[in-house]
Amino acid sequence: MLRIAIPNKGSLSESATQILKEAGYRQRSDMRDLVLLDPENDVEFYYLRPRDIALYVGSGELEAGITGRDLLIDSEAAADEIINLDFGQSTFRFAASQDRDWQVKDIAGKRVATAYPGLVSNYLTKIGISATVVRLDGAVESSVRLGVADVIADVVSTGGTLRQAGLKVFGDPLLTSEAVLIHRTGNTIPAQLEILVRRLQGVVTARQYVLLDYDVPSANLASACAITPGLESPTISPLQKEGWMAVRAMVLRKDTNRLMDELWALGARGILVTDIHACRL
Repeated sequence: MLRIAIPNKGSLSESATQILKEAGYRQRSDMRDLVLLDPENDVEFYYLRPRDIALYVGSGELEAGITGRDLLIDSEAAADEIINLDFGQSTFRFAASQDRDWQVKDIAGKRVATAYPGLVSNYLTKIGISATVVRLDGAVESSVRLGVADVIADVVSTGGTLRQAGLKVFGDPLLTSEAVLIHRTGNTIPAQLEILVRRLQGVVTARQYVLLDYDVPSANLASACAITPGLESPTISPLQKEGWMAVRAMVLRKDTNRLMDELWALGARGILVTDIHACRL
């Protein structure tokens, strides 16, 4: 039986549960459940603290898990990414007081507060800067004002919380993170895990694409197919109406409205967009 770790709470938990449901796996209905058996897929899910998941997978206690790339790197566990899951995106940045223009080289000899000491220590070593890393479990942005640190390193989205604390970001991002599926370093991927990977990849792809159907005059077919080439090639069928063709192609969801405008200008009509719930490519 395949044993998979899932975040039990936090920003990754709901999205991890949802993508697994879309991939055809059972998920808990009671948030107090710590273990869930899915006998149909021969999988057992363990709901754990996000920060602990990489450690359980790296030790070999569990075959795989969903966690954040930042948590994986910070844990220094013997685990590797299999695929990224396209949710839980975040950027890890340095920030310091607004009263001076900071550069990364200014961190040398300073105190850096963070909830990710492993990640930050490794990054500073990589760029050749010596500093004192101060581990905090929360409210990192308050550490400068309270005199605990000179600089912080934390997840940044809009930066609003940092500005309220009198801080500003500087330097390049230490890391761009997102949710990832991981397994133990050096282990071969068993057949059941390969199935999970294919299913999750199918959901990730399905979320990024839609099916675009439209009718177009035969004289404009080549130009229309150039606009919607599909993944391999579009599906084309003749209509009963003389001189018209029906076309179907997968297109990126983010490009949908622009492509519809271009097709309409080309003479296409009956343009329809359909969601894709899962796929295998």
